Amino acid sequence: MVKLAPLQPEHAAHFYAWLRDPEVIEYSLSVFQRLKTTEQIDEWFAATLVQPNTLNLGIYWAETNKLIGYAGLTGISTANQSAEYFIFIGEKAAWGQGVGTAVTQQIVDLGFTRHQLNRIMLTVSELNPGGVKAYTKAGFILEGRLRQAACRRGVFHDKLVMSVLKAEWPPQGAAGA
Repeated sequence: MVKLAPLQPEHAAHFYAWLRDPEVIEYSLSVFQRLKTTEQIDEWFAATLVQPNTLNLGIYWAETNKLIGYAGLTGISTANQSAEYFIFIGEKAAWGQGVGTAVTQQIVDLGFTRHQLNRIMLTVSELNPGGVKAYTKAGFILEGRLRQAACRRGVFHDKLVMSVLKAEWPPQGAAGA
């Protein structure tokens, strides 16, 4: 279905249309709400490629090698053996196809095996049921709620905090479990 591989500088162009589409960025990083010009997107992308303590991987269709988004871990702490998971699927044709769950499982596995993490957390908009479903299927458990932590189109909404621990991985019923 999909594979993960490093992002390359030439991939910035894929983000131009994605980050200019309000539907694609609705529940994504707040910084995406401010990126409007090609130059701004190029600057953000270049900085993303060299972020310390971060694993950034492109999400590609396995059959065609076409980039459809990116995902990874940020704030990787070797002292605390923890990190924060993120995913961005810019290609709308990939929505609702199980890509989010598959990628989440792959990144979490990398976090627990390659990076020796004990805990991986994330935040997700309560208005993003597809995200909540994918994370739950991938083994994440609801920890709490950040009240009115996000504002989109002038309306505040809560962000949910979810996490998975190494001892809970892989989740029962997951592929390969």
